[in-house]
Amino acid sequence: MEDLYRFRHRLRVRYSEIDGQKIVFNAHYLTYLDIAIAAYFEEGLGLDLHGMAEEGKFDFVVAKTTLEYKASARLGDWLNIWVRLKKLGRTSFTMEFKITREGENNPIVLAEIIYVSYNPETKTSQPVPTFLREKMEAFESGVIAD
Repeated sequence: MEDLYRFRHRLRVRYSEIDGQKIVFNAHYLTYLDIAIAAYFEEGLGLDLHGMAEEGKFDFVVAKTTLEYKASARLGDWLNIWVRLKKLGRTSFTMEFKITREGENNPIVLAEIIYVSYNPETKTSQPVPTFLREKMEAFESGVIAD
């Protein structure tokens, strides 16, 4: 299944992320996804998220998140967070995520997040910029190497 994902980000589970059951506390998976989407833009697409937001070129917010827990990650596990574009709309884009333990294919978490292109001045949605649309489509088609 990983071959359908063009981007992967690795991270290691830290002590502060586990709960009393000695597994990753559920809310930390949202942080993992947030880290991975930033890495997708910065490392995968070669874009500066902070710079784009500061310059008013592009910013985005979360509209909807769906998480499906399949297994548990534990302290010290190396995790792969797989990221891919599912749908690119006029003002929004949907990303799919799969978190696996290093060396394993079975998912720990499956997720889908709908992001909305956001104008912080008007506090409203706005069209996904053409440059970003083209960059994402090129990356997902394999034109841009990851």
